[in-house]
Amino acid sequence: MTTAPRLLVSDHVGGFIQVLSVPDGTETARMTGRHLSEHAGFLALPGGRAVCVDERRGELLVLDPFGPQLVAAAIPVAVPAEHLACDPTGRWVAVTTGLGKNDRPWSDLLTLVDLAAGDAVRVRCRVGEPGVTVLGDGDPLVVLRHREPGAFAVHLLADLLAAPPGCPPLTPHACLRLPGDGHGDAQDPLHGRVFAATGAGVHRARRAGDTLLAEPVIPWDSPARGWYLRLDPRRRALWSTLRGGPADPVRWPEWTNQAWRHDLGTDRTTLTDLGPGLVFRLALTKDRAAFTRIHPDGDELLLLDAGLTVRRIPLPAMDGAPRRGGTPWEGVQRRAVAASPGADWVAVTRGGHGEVHLFDARTGAEEAHWKVPTPLHHGGHMLLRTPDDGAEGDLVGR
Repeated sequence: MTTAPRLLVSDHVGGFIQVLSVPDGTETARMTGRHLSEHAGFLALPGGRAVCVDERRGELLVLDPFGPQLVAAAIPVAVPAEHLACDPTGRWVAVTTGLGKNDRPWSDLLTLVDLAAGDAVRVRCRVGEPGVTVLGDGDPLVVLRHREPGAFAVHLLADLLAAPPGCPPLTPHACLRLPGDGHGDAQDPLHGRVFAATGAGVHRARRAGDTLLAEPVIPWDSPARGWYLRLDPRRRALWSTLRGGPADPVRWPEWTNQAWRHDLGTDRTTLTDLGPGLVFRLALTKDRAAFTRIHPDGDELLLLDAGLTVRRIPLPAMDGAPRRGGTPWEGVQRRAVAASPGADWVAVTRGGHGEVHLFDARTGAEEAHWKVPTPLHHGGHMLLRTPDDGAEGDLVGR
């Protein structure tokens, strides 16, 4: 018997999470009073499960959308959550803290969660919204990616587990210098490599015992840069969206966008133009990459196939969408996009309208349109899973 995919839809402002069966749209679970950390996002675990952080309650939630109850465990962690990542076994989850509703970074707390024991330890690292990866099997390294000054900071699992109560400061076991403008993290578990996106390109380092060895930087091959990285575990590639054009955010309709794909087997990089406007996070289906593009002249779902051909599908306009003369970040509606590497479905939200549109990535046809009980402020956030889709091969929260 085949289990239908499950779509988790979150309104992180309204405190709502709903699980829908795909493609029929049947609700299988819902929660209220749960405020997802949208920046940290969802992190896929083996067996179709996922974790996320409830910002208001300060809990790491282990979610099982295919199980008899949605919340399989809830473990206290430090918030506001900035990034989360796990090791290849899915046992160890690291959560860093960031800005929250503050003008500048203020928290230096790092939480390491042992999902097998249902326990966690907290230590102090360094203020500054660090990225994180948990590198390696068995005895992983917790690697923080810092900015200003930039560095990979390596923490040993044993040092973290030996930390006493009281959130003590923890000195890194080793550090590797990076540029100070890092933003975007990924891990390749097959070869024990960690990646960080900077203005100069994608910096990479390989695990060597209990430290990291720097490897050649992967260039963007463009005057633009990526602010986001994700691993495609199915096709063994890194993906990003390169943003170029004017630095002034008010001129966002003039921003250029390129899909950046780097094949980890051949070291070959390809660039595909996506058009002007706001393009950010992407989602990966069985055979395609999916992006959304927001622009005053019309929004689109963009489906990029293996031949790097772009299919452009118009999306209905959003009330409260970013406008000319304003920024695309503050007080506006946006879109979330979700897909599973084990399926051909792509889901896109219509922020402020409480709508989810479901497309067949093979044909570009809209197959369903659902209304959820909340507006999906800021576009909400989504995750699409099948039980054995391999999405857990991407070990960083999205």
